[in-house]
Formats: sequence, C-alpha cells, structure tokens
Amino acid sequence: MTTLKVLHTTTYRFNEPVRLLPHRLMLRPRESRELRLISSNITVTPPAALTWAHDVFGNAIATATFQMTASTLAIASVAELQLDAVAWPVFDIAVSAMSYPFRYSDDDWTDLGALALPQFSDSAGVLRNWAQMFVRGSRTDTLSLLKDLSVGVSEAVRYQSREDEGTQTPVETLNRGWGSCRDFAVLFTEAARMLGFGARIVSGYLYNPDQRSIGSSGAGSTHAWAEVFVPGAGWITFDPTNRSLGGFNLIPVALARDIRQTIPVSGSFVGSTGAFAGMSVEVFVTS
Repeated sequence: MTTLKVLHTTTYRFNEPVRLLPHRLMLRPRESRELRLISSNITVTPPAALTWAHDVFGNAIATATFQMTASTLAIASVAELQLDAVAWPVFDIAVSAMSYPFRYSDDDWTDLGALALPQFSDSAGVLRNWAQMFVRGSRTDTLSLLKDLSVGVSEAVRYQSREDEGTQTPVETLNRGWGSCRDFAVLFTEAARMLGFGARIVSGYLYNPDQRSIGSSGAGSTHAWAEVFVPGAGWITFDPTNRSLGGFNLIPVALARDIRQTIPVSGSFVGSTGAFAGMSVEVFVTS
C-alpha cells in the first residue's frame, strides 16, 4: 500500500476584472477497493460557494459559484490517499469470456449501453480494419487480444504531449502517427468497442516516481487511460501510453463514455474580447 499526495493547481489570468460564471470541478479521486481517500480539499481564489453532486457515472462534481469579479482565478486541489493495487494483477475471467468472440449476458449488454458503441464516425472502416488485425483467429484468447491491442496503439502512435484543448479522433491519431495520452486512450477505447467490447475512458493522475513511465515530466501528472469490461474479471485497466495492465500507479478521478466528459476544470466568464490572458496547470504527485 502506497500513501500519496496529489496537488493540482489551475490558474486563469485575465487582463481586466471579469465576471466569473459557475465552474465545474472534477478533481476528487474516486474511492474503490484499491484506493482509499484520506482527505480531499479544494480551495478557490477568489472565494466561491461549492456545491457537490455525482454525475451519471458516479464521479464527484463540485460546482463553484462566484459573487465577485476578479482578474485571476486559482483552483487548488489537495488530496491524500492510499493506493493498494498490485503491479501484476491476475484476472479471474469467466469461462464463457476466456475466448473471443464471446457474448455478454443480456443484462450486461443492456447496462453497458453506449459504452459498447463507437462514438466516432468510421465510414471508411479505417479503425475497424485496424482493430481486426489483432484478432489472431476464429477463437482468440480474450485477455491476450486486449493486451495486443493496447501494445498496438503504442506501436502505431508516437507519444507527443499536446497543450491544445480537445482530442484527436481515432482515425486522425492513426493517420498522423502521434498523439497525447488522451489520444492513446480514445484510440484504444474506440478500437475495443469496434471489436464488441464495453469500454470507458478514465482520467486522473499518473504516479511516476522513477520517471520510467511516459506521460509526465516529473513524479506525477494528469493522465488518461481506459477500462474494458470482461465478465468475471469486471473492469480491467489498460494504459496504452505505457503498455501497462492494471492500475498500480494510476489514480482515477473520472470515468466516462467520452473523454470530453472528464475535463478537470471547465467554466466561462463575462468580459471584453481580449480579457483572457492565459492559464497554467501544475500537478505534483508525491509519496
């Protein structure tokens, strides 16, 4: 078990005082059997009223409401937690799902719903054909297929950090041959869905003390990965950016169908056309 502290600070700067509209904050790590949250605190400057709710995926959402104008907005999240995930997990996959293709139960298929449906257009079949290359025969070991698909993403795409907003479509990522961790996660998730799996996007933090993992310049950073539902084993974590299986160094904050639903901080303001001066994000994950 590892005790970690996550500091995530987002700062917006404006050229003049602006009226801040409500901001949506998704910064609280998700508690689970493998993650115990010791404490979580969010500080907003200028002061804001925080109201809490859970979205449809069970993610903790704070809404910050402001009563004054400001030329700087700073949102600092500090979380302490214990992470108890093994580095080399063993999955107890149901006999019915050990070989691909398999059929989800009617209940599982209904409950997976949109998580099993591709979210991006693939009219030319580029992504579908690429995903099918990892199916080695009429009966393929399910976990091996998913591992090969995860490794295949990092072999087909070169990692490159991107500061601009948004995510490339899976076909764009394949055609360009480069992308960020969120592009890797989206490509893997969509390819898995093309093969008939239920899959979801996960965003959170990467703990990288030895800096051997891709995706951070220090001991930690924001990160994106994916989970695939396999009967018996449940949701299996895949980090295609680092070709890793399981979440021993991953701290989930948000689970979602679409990566656009996992933005840590989002909001707007009222001001002149040139009021926005810029933003900065700092993330530290320490033990």
